[in-house]
Amino acid sequence: MNMAVVPAKNEQGRIGRVLSLLKQTPVDRIVVVVNGSSDDTMKEVKGLRLENLEILYFTPELGIDIPRAIGAYYAYREGAGCVVFVDGDLIGNIRTLVDELVHSVTCQGADLAMTDCYPSLEYKSELTEQILLFRSLLNLKLDLYDEIGVATPSHGPHAVSRKLMEGIDFRYFAVPPMVLAFARKQGLSVQVPSKLPQKYLGSKIRDYFHAKRIADTIIGDTLEAINYFSGRPRSRCYLYKEYQGYNPFRRFDILESFLSKA
Repeated sequence: MNMAVVPAKNEQGRIGRVLSLLKQTPVDRIVVVVNGSSDDTMKEVKGLRLENLEILYFTPELGIDIPRAIGAYYAYREGAGCVVFVDGDLIGNIRTLVDELVHSVTCQGADLAMTDCYPSLEYKSELTEQILLFRSLLNLKLDLYDEIGVATPSHGPHAVSRKLMEGIDFRYFAVPPMVLAFARKQGLSVQVPSKLPQKYLGSKIRDYFHAKRIADTIIGDTLEAINYFSGRPRSRCYLYKEYQGYNPFRRFDILESFLSKA
């Protein structure tokens, strides 16, 4: 069974498009993790009346990537053989991407299948340059750079196998580069079957403040993954700077509660 996990916070006007696209893919069930929404995201999801769609609802905002971890564990408990992750704001043409990711896991033996959102390494900002530098450092450390470039589970739709889920600590899904480092450390198959430049994903346009916090979040996550793979404590520091970003706002307490009760 193929399942999709869709985190959604204040995605009114977008979530319906995302879910409609997913219904055209080889996904059997969709799990929407609605959290911290103050708009009509929930109403829009319910109004679609889609079959095989489930909602996990949380009143508080869970923080970045925590919904992904919760959805992953739920899908695993439900018996999913392949889980694909798609953010609730991606209104670009992601249908082909999802097809390719699911095919990679179900037919080509991938345990982690990712999308390359910078296939030509084109970028227009210093923040993007910084993020790609650290992503490169991680993938070089994993000895995967020649195969996957700067691809990461932090960016773009991606999918995992049941084999990966059977061995992973589901908390790692809340710090996405940890999933990549875990897969490599366990000798699992990592593939990048999909390519779509960032500008075609259709994600929301955000302000600089948000972009800076996201950059610090992803850099910190990548540093954690590098340290984990190297057998060191999972520090988020580099050259005397600590990269926290949105990490302090991740509701690991709610994730722990969900993991313990599910």
